[in-house]
Amino acid sequence: MTSGFSPGKGGAVVAKFEAAEVSLLRSLVSMLLGLVSPGQTSDDPLERALGIGESQVPSDPVLARLFPSAYDDEEEAAEFRRYTEATLRDGKRADAQTVLDTARSGRAELTPEQAQAWLRALNDVRLTLGTKLDVTEEIHDEIAMMPEDDPRYPAYVTYDWLTYLQDSLVRALW
Repeated sequence: MTSGFSPGKGGAVVAKFEAAEVSLLRSLVSMLLGLVSPGQTSDDPLERALGIGESQVPSDPVLARLFPSAYDDEEEAAEFRRYTEATLRDGKRADAQTVLDTARSGRAELTPEQAQAWLRALNDVRLTLGTKLDVTEEIHDEIAMMPEDDPRYPAYVTYDWLTYLQDSLVRALW
C-alpha cells in the first residue's frame, strides 16, 4: 500500500504514512486547531455556560466556509449560529486532536470512530486550504499546467494530496 488508508479487520482502518507526510499533516491540522479555537462568547454567564456564542458571520473567508450560514435570512442565520457554532467548534477541535493523537509514520490502526474523526478533519483542512487557494473545479487542469517553480505549486499539490487521502479514507470506510 502506498501512503493513505485501507480497510482493516473488524471495521478498523489502516493508515500508512511516511515521516514527512505525518509532519505535513500535523502542521496543517495544528493550523486548523488554531483557526477553530473558541469563538467569542457572550458576556452573560448563563449564555457562556450553555455554550451560546456570537451570532455574526465570520469576516474571515476561511471561517465563513468552515461555519457557513444555515439560512438565507440573516436573522434566522444569526440565531442558528448563536446556538450552534460553539458546539461545531468543539467538534472540529476534537476531530483535529484525534488526528494529532493518532497520526504516526509507518502503520497505524484507527478505530471506526477515529477514522470518522480523520474524515471530518481532513475535510476541514481541505476546505481551509481550498478557500485560501481559491480552488475551483479545474484544479487538476491548473496543477497540470502550472510550472513546478510557481510559488503556488506546493500548496496546490498539497491540496491534491489531501483530496487523495480523503478519497482513500472514504473507500476504506465503505
